Amino acid sequence: MVGPHPEFIPPARPIIGEAEIEAAVRVLRSGRVVQGPEVAAFEEEFGDLVAGRHCVAVNSGTSALQLTLMALGFGPGDEVIVPSFSFAASANAVRLVGAEPVFVDIEPGSFCVDPQAVAAAVTPRTVAIMPVHLYGHPAAMDQIMAIAERHDLAVVEDAAQAHGATLNGTPVGAFGTAGCFSFYPTKNMHALEGGMVTTADAELARTLRLLRNQGMEQRYANEIVGANMRMTDVAAAIGRVQLTQLAEWTEQRRANAKFLDSKITGMVTPPVADAAKHVYHQYTVRVQGNRDAAMARLTELGIGNAVYYPTPIHRLKPYLDADGKPGPWDLPETERAAAEVVSLPVHPSLSPADLERIAEGANLAGGAR
Repeated sequence: MVGPHPEFIPPARPIIGEAEIEAAVRVLRSGRVVQGPEVAAFEEEFGDLVAGRHCVAVNSGTSALQLTLMALGFGPGDEVIVPSFSFAASANAVRLVGAEPVFVDIEPGSFCVDPQAVAAAVTPRTVAIMPVHLYGHPAAMDQIMAIAERHDLAVVEDAAQAHGATLNGTPVGAFGTAGCFSFYPTKNMHALEGGMVTTADAELARTLRLLRNQGMEQRYANEIVGANMRMTDVAAAIGRVQLTQLAEWTEQRRANAKFLDSKITGMVTPPVADAAKHVYHQYTVRVQGNRDAAMARLTELGIGNAVYYPTPIHRLKPYLDADGKPGPWDLPETERAAAEVVSLPVHPSLSPADLERIAEGANLAGGAR
């Protein structure tokens, strides 16, 4: 039985083992610490995860999104369709290049963008669709790609939470014009910090390499206006170690989720779309009663929990209109999800006893009032 004060189970636990530490020390001792051989090797090895696409390493997932939009030439006057139910970085990247995010609703099951809402949001100013593979569940890319092809739009996949997720056997990051990954410490794999852009377009990859490095490929031979968004070799070395363990960790996450699915009855467990491989960056349930009470009960039981995301992007201060209001968006599924979701621990460091406690605690908390 769950006791009143059990040992706390964290909602996420970054893995930093001896292999990661040794890799970092090896690079520091080498003296080649920025944009060197480790970065090149990491890019090559990550390509195996995304069907052999070109990979360009950068310093964060947000940089990956921003540089991709810059490389595609988007800016003022352009619109990018993006779900409001996501981390703010998805829309921030659009604003950072001067374009405008057009917010659309999500599917209630996957929490990913609704293709019908995407189709309805296309205007003559639309230049791209940014599906977010939220929580590790792939968006409905077959339908999204069909919409993009019909309207000649770019597709920039926000795959920050979905390393290794697939739909009909195709990995996320290998569908669109480009895919953008994050290596933040709590992601399914990390590099302490970093990001990656994946693309089948060699010219786009070259432009991204220029943009991340002050617009130059050869030192002091600047070709375009660029930024400094390079990945360090320390980060790349850590990322390379993590990449070798990603498949094992992913299967553990999936096994943990399967166990929780089978045991939790007091909350609505996350469904998985047909032909989708969910990699469970988050195990996100819906609480249909009093969420605050449920979360308080979980915390009392020593079970880490969090809401991703309590405020949809269109309601955040930078995206309000001149009157301080959320604008014209009608996003009922987004609003419902923001009011109901709670993420429970699913990370690969959980023990069988932890999983039992999480499931029992979720069932107890689901009835909290």
